[in-house]
Amino acid sequence: MLDTSQAGAVAAAAARHDLGGRPPLSPPQSGLRERKKARTRASLREHALRLFRLQGYQATTVEQIAAAAEVSPSTFFRYFPTKEDLVLQDDMDTRMIAAFEQQPPELGPIAAVRAATRQMLTSYSAADMDLLRETTRLTMTVPEIRARAMDEFARTIAVVAEAVAKRAGRSPDDLGVRAVAGAIIGVIMSVTIPWQGWSEGTSFEDTFGRIDEALGLLEAGLPL
Repeated sequence: MLDTSQAGAVAAAAARHDLGGRPPLSPPQSGLRERKKARTRASLREHALRLFRLQGYQATTVEQIAAAAEVSPSTFFRYFPTKEDLVLQDDMDTRMIAAFEQQPPELGPIAAVRAATRQMLTSYSAADMDLLRETTRLTMTVPEIRARAMDEFARTIAVVAEAVAKRAGRSPDDLGVRAVAGAIIGVIMSVTIPWQGWSEGTSFEDTFGRIDEALGLLEAGLPL
């Protein structure tokens, strides 16, 4: 599901340095810092998933994950607000929005989302798909992560609203923009939320095929 901008975090840090009387980071320094943060974030996820496989989600603590990644617990919380967010926060939002912004302007927002979803899927390597399967399994089977996923859906509505507003030349707070974004995410939730219908054999191809079919119904005005 659905990640905040690291570039924004770097800019904010640079601004704080300015206030402290030191010069802002130069572009090369800024890029190096972003790459270091990305490596730390990836390391935390990698070690966490390994520990989840080894000893289970509930038995794994934030302190254990931080120690395995050789950072402090406070550093962990700078990257992930909760242990659940470590599973839920990936780069799917980033890939999706980037693909959405590349769609032809004559496409409506829902058609653009459908095309962007197909484009996004082609960007995943086999290793990426294996990671998605693992985090999806955790999301579907761990109650704490399922509960936190509701917050992620709410956050994603705001992300989609920003992208739709930019495309339409309107404000993200525009009622029409919010309604479209909410309808798109609502359709996705209708396909992905029935936890009881999920099994290890459920393929991403099947899931995304159903999402595309449901978005097609939305695009057609939800005929029944």
